[in-house]
Amino acid sequence: MSLALYEVKDILKAEVLVGSDLLDRRVDAACGSDLMSDVLSFVKSHTLLLTGLTNQHVIRTAEVLDVSAIVFVRGKVPGQDIIDMAVERSIVLLSTSYTLFEACGKLYMAGLPGKSGQA
Repeated sequence: MSLALYEVKDILKAEVLVGSDLLDRRVDAACGSDLMSDVLSFVKSHTLLLTGLTNQHVIRTAEVLDVSAIVFVRGKVPGQDIIDMAVERSIVLLSTSYTLFEACGKLYMAGLPGKSGQA
């Protein structure tokens, strides 16, 4: 099952930081991690990345993997330099007050699988 980013926004009660015009994009899976090396090992395109990191490595990793969107958890909001990078690369940025665990759980319960593809 896949979800549109506007559905992700609603499920996570998230604020759109960048890309409100791109919320019709669909994601096929989600990955929650603060270790970008793990993300590089396991993530494929059309994946939603959830993380507490707000640095340039997150944007660069998302770009390399063709990640559709990034959700910053625990209410984190990146600096303007990170937002500008996302705009240049057409990466949707969302922010939710949920923890990484809670956000991943809510998306999983809504039918969005992880890497294994099992719902």
